[in-house]
Amino acid sequence: MTTAPTPATLDTRHRPLRDLRISVTDRCNFRCVYCMPKTVFGRDYPFLPHAEILSYEEITRLVRLFAAHGVSKIRLTGGEPLMRRDIEKLIAQLAAIPGLDLTLTTNGSALAARARSLRQAGLDRITVSLDALDDDIFRRMNDADFPVARVLEGIEAAAAEGLAPVKINMVVKRGMNDGEILPMARRFRDSGHILRFIEYMDAGSSNAWRMEEVVPSAEVIQRIAAEFPVEPIDANYPGEVAERWRYLDGAGEIGVISSVTQAFCSGCTRARLSTDGKLYTCLFATGGHDLRALLRGGAGDDELAGVIGDIWHRRADRYSELRGHTVKVVKKIEMSYIGG
Repeated sequence: MTTAPTPATLDTRHRPLRDLRISVTDRCNFRCVYCMPKTVFGRDYPFLPHAEILSYEEITRLVRLFAAHGVSKIRLTGGEPLMRRDIEKLIAQLAAIPGLDLTLTTNGSALAARARSLRQAGLDRITVSLDALDDDIFRRMNDADFPVARVLEGIEAAAAEGLAPVKINMVVKRGMNDGEILPMARRFRDSGHILRFIEYMDAGSSNAWRMEEVVPSAEVIQRIAAEFPVEPIDANYPGEVAERWRYLDGAGEIGVISSVTQAFCSGCTRARLSTDGKLYTCLFATGGHDLRALLRGGAGDDELAGVIGDIWHRRADRYSELRGHTVKVVKKIEMSYIGG
């Protein structure tokens, strides 16, 4: 069934529903200290059994309904999405839905071998997480003894296949990898790739986050500008979370994502679908809405579309704007479960 497009679906703060991030697996081969620390996600961690994970057909059905509500950008995440078997089959199904910008975020560990098949399946662009160029620092951050050279190979393979511009995300944690800000900037200047620096966030409840470990985006720009003059440029579209800067010498652009020091809740247009089919309206959510139960309980498209619309209409999330202004401590959903 094809659901007819509805008028703009707005939440209580008049934010439209435009972006959907889909976690296709809660598993990852890295144990990054800010996302899936080994002390929590060890060998005995109870990952979701296959029967509880949304099938590709279920995901595709939901995406069609989200598209009818105005979603135009899909990002496949995890965990590590390339660990989900035959992810190209899902990409091909989603690529057949008109009007979608189809992207994927990966740690890059399998990208060199998969870039061509991902592109052929219909993927438009890709984002690679890379937190350091220094191999010792990179291995320490991924805590899986994985070499940085293989991720760099994946980035170049993706660009060669047309998954461009490749975006490279660096989470900056003071005292661990902030010394890599300038080496990363030097490496990816004039490369055609877009490097983005992300403030270390208190996502989930497992990374022992402390404010003093956050390197504010303003400091990142200051460090880079001391060597390479930059200037701010306009956003590509309303609600873009990355603040864009370009090198004055024409060597490309960088971005900063400042969820901690410059909250962008007022323009957030993102919803998140967890691996097991729960809908979350904020990265820092404490609970979700079970769409899988409706899918497997026989709900029709009209009923599902109505539920999705009702959830978004009631949305009032603004966690990052309130950070530090509340004393109540709650357990947040882990980032690996709903995607970053």
